[in-house]
Amino acid sequence: MELSVNVDHVATVREARGGTQPDPVFAAMVAELAGATGVVCHLREDRRHINDRDVRLLREVVKTRLNLEMAPTEEMVAIAREVLPDIVTLVPERRQERTTEGGLNVVHQRHYLQTVVEMLHEADIRVSLFVEPVLEQIEAAADIGADIVELHTGHYANATSPEAARQELQRLHNAAEFARTMRLRVAAGHGLTYDNIVPICRIQAIEDVSIGHAIVARAVYVGFERAVRQMVELIRYGRLLPPLALS
Repeated sequence: MELSVNVDHVATVREARGGTQPDPVFAAMVAELAGATGVVCHLREDRRHINDRDVRLLREVVKTRLNLEMAPTEEMVAIAREVLPDIVTLVPERRQERTTEGGLNVVHQRHYLQTVVEMLHEADIRVSLFVEPVLEQIEAAADIGADIVELHTGHYANATSPEAARQELQRLHNAAEFARTMRLRVAAGHGLTYDNIVPICRIQAIEDVSIGHAIVARAVYVGFERAVRQMVELIRYGRLLPPLALS
């Protein structure tokens, strides 16, 4: 399993003062040196954290894999086709939300999203869709030509009891296995932390996890490089455990 580090909240800290520090581009380089195999950033319509300068510089400096999260809008598609990230992850976006709150409704936006996917493929960009662990949504993602699905792990991360967490793990496991039968690569993200990542690592069909806030939060205490290394080590440990056995 690979770790993609989301640097959005490094930019959030920067924007709190409106200056130049801390720099998410420098954080991305540190993350790669610490063992991350990808860097994620979300260019939002309101540019609340990552900005256009960040995206262009990240494309220049990232040596592993740059994943640009964005809403499927005309503006963002044009930027992606210019910058050429390795992967674009299409996400829903609402101006009033603090962070992305759920997956795309691919079923209801099938024809429009298919056009967006085709435009990105024309630029030789792989396309991931951020979706709920729902088989109907995953099947629709495959039908419109997506290369990857990123499963929304927020309900698992926010579970209030062991039984609720187990049920969400079951949903994620079933969704990941189904996605693999649809010949999709499988990633996962949202709300993953040092405390809840290991069970996710035991779902063998999940190949990549995207984690940002938890790493940035720990970096306040231990430094960014060490925070990334600790997550890399946890993921390696979790992957060594037997596959998750769920009934």
